[in-house]
Amino acid sequence: MRVSRSFAFVDLCGFTRFTDAHGDEESVAVLTGFRACVRELSSEYGVRVAKWLGDGAMFVSTEPWQLVAAIVDLEHRIDVAGGALPIRAGMAGGEVILFEGDDYIGGPVNLAARLCDAAEPNEVLAAADLAEFRPTWTEARPGGTRNVPGFVQPVKVVRVSLPVTAELQL
Repeated sequence: MRVSRSFAFVDLCGFTRFTDAHGDEESVAVLTGFRACVRELSSEYGVRVAKWLGDGAMFVSTEPWQLVAAIVDLEHRIDVAGGALPIRAGMAGGEVILFEGDDYIGGPVNLAARLCDAAEPNEVLAAADLAEFRPTWTEARPGGTRNVPGFVQPVKVVRVSLPVTAELQL
């Protein structure tokens, strides 16, 4: 069955190196804090954590603006909290196949994952068409057109964030 969904992947930057340098117990503490923040924001914005990916997560939403808002807020909260590791994120949306009732197959899922891989620490990259759904309290800056591994055509990308001087206005 084809459905329209929006997806995001987030990743703790440098988690493997952090684990090697600080040990398993400190890594578990960092991961526990990250997951608690993710759960809180998922509930606040009505987005679902589709999968935990070790030091990352995959999100899915039926409402694009909710997903964009949740991911921008997540990056902001983790940055402001001064956690040991920053996150990076990638987002995309569109038509996908709902497979066996709980999995998603299609370009938007893959694009969100690849944009997360391409993002720098504290950066949220979105496919330009998804960024159109961003809340008014966020800003979108052009990220150029990128060749994304696995995609034949270049993809127009936008960096979504809170304005530097703005307070979060929910």
